[in-house]
Amino acid sequence: MNKKFKFLKKNSLILDLGSCPGGWSQVVKKEITKGKILAVDIKPMEKINNVDFVEGDFRESKIYEKINAYFNKKVDVILSDMAENTSGNKTLDSYRTGDLCLNAMNLATKILTKDGVFLSKVFMGSIYKEINEKAKNCFSKVINYKPLSSKKESKEIYIFCKGILKI
Repeated sequence: MNKKFKFLKKNSLILDLGSCPGGWSQVVKKEITKGKILAVDIKPMEKINNVDFVEGDFRESKIYEKINAYFNKKVDVILSDMAENTSGNKTLDSYRTGDLCLNAMNLATKILTKDGVFLSKVFMGSIYKEINEKAKNCFSKVINYKPLSSKKESKEIYIFCKGILKI
């Protein structure tokens, strides 16, 4: 098992938000042999074996219903690599991407198992403090980290959250 994804089990139910072009789905599908992976994005994505795909915005009720119908129970892991299209205004782009993270975290609190994992991209910026506070109020374990693959000057980090707290 890939050490980076040691929280995955062979039968994990995975939701990959902002999945296009499919990088995270391709990595986790190597670990999941008896579980299910659903990728969701507003952009079309090429077919990946053993990964199902829904095109649309997860914040819309019809997409939320499709997610619930697909799994028909709580999920184990939500991965979010979402980022808003850049406008050229780094402050605005960071805020909008942070808002996506907050929305994904709201979804996580509704559909994750008690010991579920929420892993999301975040950009350091004005909304970061709000994201971190919400994470600490919703999850028993919260870790922020910058992957080695991220450029040193990039404001990109990831937030790893585990264990839903009663809200």
